[in-house]
Amino acid sequence: MRRPLRQFLEEIAGEKAPSPPLKFSVLHMLLALELIAEEPIGRSRLAQKLSVGEGAVRTILRRLEDSGLIVISKAGCSLTGEGLSLWKEYSSIVKKVEIGKSELSSAEHNFAVLVRNQGYKLKSGMDQRDAAVMAGAKNATTIVLKDGKLVIPSVTNDLVKDFPRAANQLKILKPGEMDVIMIVGSDSSEKSEYGALAAAWTLLDKH
Repeated sequence: MRRPLRQFLEEIAGEKAPSPPLKFSVLHMLLALELIAEEPIGRSRLAQKLSVGEGAVRTILRRLEDSGLIVISKAGCSLTGEGLSLWKEYSSIVKKVEIGKSELSSAEHNFAVLVRNQGYKLKSGMDQRDAAVMAGAKNATTIVLKDGKLVIPSVTNDLVKDFPRAANQLKILKPGEMDVIMIVGSDSSEKSEYGALAAAWTLLDKH
């Protein structure tokens, strides 16, 4: 039986002695899987999309291949059956979309990311904000759908009333009861996206 998704990917992405220090994180590996799931992709294009060097992307691909998640051919990288199963598991829990500016973020680039049914883990939202900022984001706001209303802990019990533009942007995610949404902004699309992934990652089970 495969280990939980978060634990599994963190083990694949982790430091392996006596290798040199890694120039990528589990978030790069996660985004690599997303890009490969969309269509077969070559190494150079993947490095460009991930904003990492050729050496780092070679290591990422080798580890994904060694773990049985991808196959590499002349046509590029594609998911194996196991890789597709893992990606479907992740994407059934996490949904990410790029959005515009709103009352909650005036950054040039913003992503909203939803994590299904994890509201019971949410405290103040500080853990998610800190993770996003460490990944390069400038700001992050955490929202939960509780008792049918979008709520920002300690800020508002009715997002629709107090922040209507932001609430309207989140309709595309179709949140359900106890789903958590993070709105993450930065001065670049790359930093905003990685920040969103980092914030979502804090809510996934380790064990």
